[in-house]
Amino acid sequence: MSLDRSLKSRDALTRHRNVLKRVERLEKLADEELWSEDKDSVFGLPKVANRKLAAGKKTKKAKEDTEETATETTEAGDKSE
Repeated sequence: MSLDRSLKSRDALTRHRNVLKRVERLEKLADEELWSEDKDSVFGLPKVANRKLAAGKKTKKAKEDTEETATETTEAGDKSE
């Protein structure tokens, strides 16, 4: 039996939104220095892309590199003692 939607935790119900509210668009444009309160109007704002970035999968080589640095770190720690 599935769990009713109203019984799920709040964090589970938050999703990625492609459409931003005006305030969120203003903040993003201000961060990119494309809008300022002094000279620009809040009407007719350009569209702002809100892309969700997915973490890339680790490749086999990257995984081996991390293991090598971990072993080098532990070996360096053993030598300093």
